[in-house]
Amino acid sequence: MRNRANVVFRNSRGEFVDAPAVAATRLKSECGTVLDEAVRGGAVVITRHATPKAVLISFEEFQALVRDRVPDLKNLDAEYDGLLARMQKPAARHGMSAAFDATPAQLGRAAVKAAGRKRR
Repeated sequence: MRNRANVVFRNSRGEFVDAPAVAATRLKSECGTVLDEAVRGGAVVITRHATPKAVLISFEEFQALVRDRVPDLKNLDAEYDGLLARMQKPAARHGMSAAFDATPAQLGRAAVKAAGRKRR
């Protein structure tokens, strides 16, 4: 018996995917078939009483997700170098000097102003 409800999620390539939902009882009785569905489509949502409980993903999808979560050391190195270069610019130096020379009241007003901008 196939569960008709599908779940939409964003895959490792940023695409929206309509993953078929499969009841846990079907997974138990047709494990190979469900596994093939996950490999073909990238993922299958496992449900219990029509509620999503787990996701079975293909190994390819898993590798892509893990690779994207763990930054490469070269990427981190480049990110650090870029941040350091931006911090050396005159505007950044001026901003840091202003922050260190500011009174507590000035810092408080700046924090409230910055927090208000983020809410919008």
